[in-house]
Amino acid sequence: MSNSNSHEKIEKNVGLMAVLIAVAVSFGGLAEIVPLMFQAEAIKPLEGVKPYPALELAGRDIYVREGCYNCHSQMVRTLRFESERYGHYSLAGESVYDRPFQWGSKRTGPDLARVGGRYSDDWHRVHLINPRDVVPESNMPSFPWLEHAKVDGEATADRMAALQKLGDPYSDEEIDEAAEAVKDKTELDAVVAYLQGLGKHAPRGG
Repeated sequence: MSNSNSHEKIEKNVGLMAVLIAVAVSFGGLAEIVPLMFQAEAIKPLEGVKPYPALELAGRDIYVREGCYNCHSQMVRTLRFESERYGHYSLAGESVYDRPFQWGSKRTGPDLARVGGRYSDDWHRVHLINPRDVVPESNMPSFPWLEHAKVDGEATADRMAALQKLGDPYSDEEIDEAAEAVKDKTELDAVVAYLQGLGKHAPRGG
């Protein structure tokens, strides 16, 4: 049987084609996943990396809710021009407690993996309320409602309790104190706290 006839038979047999595609995808997935299972850094947090404190966790949830990941990645690649711009390339151990992780590949805006400490809290506040007040050419949308919406303390405590069940080492005391920790805080406070924590435990240098 010639190769062309073989291809033709496979292409006309939908069931067989589906099986072969599934097999190919499975092998590809295994080739990427299995090596990670034997790399300690993929499952072990970097030194100093801990689960997000209550306010930062609330901010991260708001960040995800508002779709910030659609325009901002959080993954510095192992390329010189990336590390020179953003800092040390990202390591798996930084994202152990990210559920879901925010690595991404879309960059309408800059990567935020190392943004913590680069700007003041006030800069972030102004930038989130109206980005063009600090970056005139920005095409980022404004998020003025964050300034007035309050963080839901009970929801934050429930989220921490759920993460504890998944293996994040939150103590019962941290969960019990979560609502108080975010009391009277706005969603803007929470997002700024989250952004200021990004990259704080990353290795130094490119």
